[in-house]
Amino acid sequence: MNSTIKITKTTNSRLETVDFDNLTFGSTFSDHMFVVDYKDGQWQNPEIVPYGPIQIEPAMMSLHYGQAVFEGMKASKHIDGTPLLMRPELNARRFNLSAERLSMPTIPEELFLEGLHTLIDLDQAWIPPQKGSAMYVRPFMFATDNYIKVGESKTYKFIIITGPVGPYYPKPISLIAEQKYVRAVRGGTGEAKAAGNYAGSLLPARIAREKGYDQVMWMDGHDFEYIEEVGTMNIFFVMYNKVYTPATDGSILKGTTRQSVITLLRDEGYEVFEKPISIHEVLEAYDKGELQEVFGTGTAVVVAKVNKLAYRDRVLEFPLENLKVGNWVKAQIDGLRAGTIEDTRGWIVPVKSATLV
Repeated sequence: MNSTIKITKTTNSRLETVDFDNLTFGSTFSDHMFVVDYKDGQWQNPEIVPYGPIQIEPAMMSLHYGQAVFEGMKASKHIDGTPLLMRPELNARRFNLSAERLSMPTIPEELFLEGLHTLIDLDQAWIPPQKGSAMYVRPFMFATDNYIKVGESKTYKFIIITGPVGPYYPKPISLIAEQKYVRAVRGGTGEAKAAGNYAGSLLPARIAREKGYDQVMWMDGHDFEYIEEVGTMNIFFVMYNKVYTPATDGSILKGTTRQSVITLLRDEGYEVFEKPISIHEVLEAYDKGELQEVFGTGTAVVVAKVNKLAYRDRVLEFPLENLKVGNWVKAQIDGLRAGTIEDTRGWIVPVKSATLV
């Protein structure tokens, strides 16, 4: 890759201070970050600099009006040590769809991927070797005009930061179906990875934890009958020996891991249905003994096993020994990322070395 990215390397690496056997998700960051600014109608001066504070003013528009979007990705290492990405082009495309929904400029996919590859190549020593761990990658963009009036910013900053992480959910999780608050409605910003979507989820998630559950399962914003997604992931149900997941109809995030999981399952011979799923269908299948398992998928969680689901006065429990489909999917994704399972679809992309300027 011929890079035009200016690189300023840190003179004080923090790598030796990291305990890769005891990582808290999202609290440790690698030595460098990729930064590029949008002004005068174009992206300018891409560079990699030491990770650190950025200067902002109190009137910066994203602090007031929420023009901010992000992505979540992971980098892993092949068994031969080569750093790998899984389907990074999907994240670049979804990032731009999120930007368009919030009336922000799109970033050229080539620049997104070049910055991504160059940064991970530079900080590849931060990819943890432990099983179940990875380097988490967070591209994000926010408005930078200093102007307190509702409207579109004319300037933006795009940044990629990375950091080593352990498993997001180290054990099976419990969910409670939300009956008061909603995450999104059709026509809103539910399909975008907009920062504000997650801010609105924090109170219901806290209430769920106070009730003894790990996360909220969001329901539709009209009747609270149809299942949408979970606070940190898309959701799948194995019922009647078939796999079901809610259709992405405008209020549900089009998960990149979700897309890969559907392909993996169909290629393996599973019938997978993307459709509106009523909570009453799920209860009926459970009562008939035909709800075999529930699991979630997402970049951070990969595949999360669900051992309990609460809806009003009902609590559905799922024995861990029955979680066969979710276990198989996770093993496939982990194997692809480690190079122990052959990639026959062209999903796994080796990180390319860049010419440092």
